[in-house]
Amino acid sequence: MIYVGKAKDLHKRVAQYFVAPERLNVKTRILVSKIVDAQYSVVDSEADALLLENNLIKQYKPKYNILLKDSKTYPWICVTGDDFPKVYLTRRIVKGNSYFGPYSSVTHARNLLDFFSENYKIRSCNLNITADAILRHKFRPCLEYHIGKCGGCCIGKVSNEDYNADIAEITHLLKGGANEIIQHYKSLMQQSADALDFERAQMYKQKIDSLQKHYAKSIITAATDSNVDVFSLITDSNESFGNFLRIRGGSIIQSLNLGFKMNIEEEQEAIMSEFIAEIESKFGELAKEVIVPFKPDVEIEGVEFKIPVRGDKLALLELSMKNAKEFQFNSIRQREHTDPDQYKSMVVEELRKALGMQESPVHMECFDNSNIQGTNPVASCVVFRNGVPSKKDYRKFKIKTVIGANDYASMKEVVNRRYSRMLREDPDDLPQLVVIDGGKGQLDFAYQALAELGLTERLTVIGLAKRLEEVIRVGDPYPLFIDRNSQALKILQHIRDEAHRFGITFHRSLRSKAQIHSALMDIQGVGEQTERRLIMHYGSVMRVASASVDDLATMVSRPLAEKIHEILDKNNETD
Repeated sequence: MIYVGKAKDLHKRVAQYFVAPERLNVKTRILVSKIVDAQYSVVDSEADALLLENNLIKQYKPKYNILLKDSKTYPWICVTGDDFPKVYLTRRIVKGNSYFGPYSSVTHARNLLDFFSENYKIRSCNLNITADAILRHKFRPCLEYHIGKCGGCCIGKVSNEDYNADIAEITHLLKGGANEIIQHYKSLMQQSADALDFERAQMYKQKIDSLQKHYAKSIITAATDSNVDVFSLITDSNESFGNFLRIRGGSIIQSLNLGFKMNIEEEQEAIMSEFIAEIESKFGELAKEVIVPFKPDVEIEGVEFKIPVRGDKLALLELSMKNAKEFQFNSIRQREHTDPDQYKSMVVEELRKALGMQESPVHMECFDNSNIQGTNPVASCVVFRNGVPSKKDYRKFKIKTVIGANDYASMKEVVNRRYSRMLREDPDDLPQLVVIDGGKGQLDFAYQALAELGLTERLTVIGLAKRLEEVIRVGDPYPLFIDRNSQALKILQHIRDEAHRFGITFHRSLRSKAQIHSALMDIQGVGEQTERRLIMHYGSVMRVASASVDDLATMVSRPLAEKIHEILDKNNETD
């Protein structure tokens, strides 16, 4: 089996693969070429078709279906079916017990268990406690009883009714009934206070405080009492990242992130249907109201899909989308270490989409000018290949034709020199993307240089301004703002910062040479060899200046020694 699908009209669904195959993408055409037989099953409803499809995919794992990338076994909180039930964390499902979850965060599940342990005297042992065993005094109390964490049900210190009342309250909390229990305790606290039973009123107050402290982060609004499920989905290339929130009684009781990989082209609506089917198989029946960013391609009886446009429900959808984006971001970042080649490809592809390019910028180059008040004007060109620096391809330039501090003309000269040489020597290695460190002025002059070389159709050129990190495009009056958290912007910032670093380093080296040159080489009679001999002997120009004439005369002729001493001494007085 290579593919499992569902359809309202089976004839149309099958025909779309064979009637006009030229309309299919490459991956789907490969799928069609491998089909040798087709089988189908008829079910009563779209919901049944969705669940059957989900089960068959899990059973056969077809090569071309949407596949879950997350194969973890999530933990559940189990409430056993004993006379005196236990509450514990597990990853195994056993019939006869009640299960709540799954929980995407083990830490969150353990925090819940710690909360129950602190506020309810329930057992943690594995004893088979029955009424008969208690009457026969079969058990001895353990340390948990002596430190007050267990009520002592094994020795009859707490009745079955009282113990199970606590279990019922825990179960209600796990189902999302925190608000109801808090309101119930407030009512009991008030009744106890009216009856002057202040000790009992204080006990209820402590329970209320404990519940509010623990559930403060999950209670959305005190007035809300909604039961809804929320789905969000972000699709990126051949991957999708989804988040699911289950809201009960105004509280988020479950949250789960799932990733999907598409081996052939799939519509967003179909991916959403697969997501819903997977959640229903894990969490059970959906709420009557389900909030989604767009409707799936199936209808489920008794479930109403809503796309909110304002209010609290839109806030819930935005919260879910925020979780999905965070999941996407973390998944991609994790891949940086687990699969660096795929990570680099994803970042380059993300940049291509952000800039609206036809071709992926696997080869990028960035230019930066560097000068101080027009002295020693230089420029740098750094090269990135497949998203990483290619330092052997870095180039540095001395500005030759521009007088003074003219960044615009300098940029035009450097871009022209770089690509006119590449056209002569290696025209097949031209970059897909050229980044100019600067704003509209530098970009316009760089574009003029490319236009003169006839490269404007072959290369994409952009400017990256430092102030707001906006992307400037030729002919577009409005800058492009890329998401500050995206890897696309980060790689642009990286190549820009690398160009700036490389250019500044080159400029500083030239300035140092210029300073040495001005101090010794401007003295008549001092050539390069004499200058090198003096610097090697004394270590610096300053030490040459502080040397005596007699000392200098051991290195050069006495008349030249007197001249060097006189000029350098005069320069020091001037400084």
